[in-house]
Amino acid sequence: MTYSASSDRYGRQPYNRTGRSGLKLPAVSLGLWHNFGDDKPIDTQRATLRRAFDLGVSHFDLANNYGPPYGSAETNFGHIFAQDFRPYRDELIISTKAGYDMWPGPYGEWGSRKYLLASLDQSLSRMGLDYVDIFYSHRPDPDTPLEETMGALDTAVRSGRALYAGISNYTPEQTREAARILREMGTPLLIHQPRYSMLDRWIEDGLLDTLEAEGVGCIPFSPLAQGILTDRYLQGVPEGSRASQERFLRPSQLTDDLLRRVRALNDLAASRGQSLAQMALAWALRDSRVTSVLIGASSVRQLEDNIAAVDRLDFSAEELAAIEKEIAEPGARIV
Repeated sequence: MTYSASSDRYGRQPYNRTGRSGLKLPAVSLGLWHNFGDDKPIDTQRATLRRAFDLGVSHFDLANNYGPPYGSAETNFGHIFAQDFRPYRDELIISTKAGYDMWPGPYGEWGSRKYLLASLDQSLSRMGLDYVDIFYSHRPDPDTPLEETMGALDTAVRSGRALYAGISNYTPEQTREAARILREMGTPLLIHQPRYSMLDRWIEDGLLDTLEAEGVGCIPFSPLAQGILTDRYLQGVPEGSRASQERFLRPSQLTDDLLRRVRALNDLAASRGQSLAQMALAWALRDSRVTSVLIGASSVRQLEDNIAAVDRLDFSAEELAAIEKEIAEPGARIV
């Protein structure tokens, strides 16, 4: 069946300017970290991507090793893009990254010029694209000069294989230096992708200030703390959940104190007429320095619930104080 996108999709959610650039991103973007590998039905993946676009999600975020297996998320996205989204390429922001392990040997991870540019070429091939909109250094490399890593991003942009350069998981100090190097090369740093949620607030301790000063956007991943900030674990660890499989979340992390906090947050969300996930996403977007939040979705229903967060983004002072009481001081990491 031929896909025809909804004509009113751009009224479904707000779009925010990325730092001091000309690029706007939807408040909620879709990440393909989980649920788009070969272990998930391709029809579910297609339905999720279609529905996301119809709801105004114009940004799809990938990385070279998303799967499983590595590369399969890009390959699956490429198949769906060719069948459904090619006519809409100029309405889409597609990003990918390189930095974590991807293939064996000394050239298959970290931040060398050799690895980053080879990985980008492979990603473009898997997705069937001429270029990506944003190419990220996925993590800083302690053994490669930052000038080399940023130089590879500069080459990616100047060669037309990417339109913008981004970084992920960099400290405030590393971010400041990366921005300086890229600025001097003539390829401004567009965006930073850090981990951030109510339960992991490290970016409040310097990174957000750095991004604001440098004119760089911010797009947090894991804003739902691997599913903790949903109703999934309110009554313990359900069978088949990420925690039960110890995939990026261990049952030992779900302490009695943490679950008490999460249940209190769930009650606050209900008083606002939101699900806990919706309130957690809205909370991450409360700071104007946050451009967009990256969600994952295993079904259309989950996607729709999360995107509905944009229907209620305002917070009263009393609500913020009640939330703050449960999530400790800025910069804290509870999990």
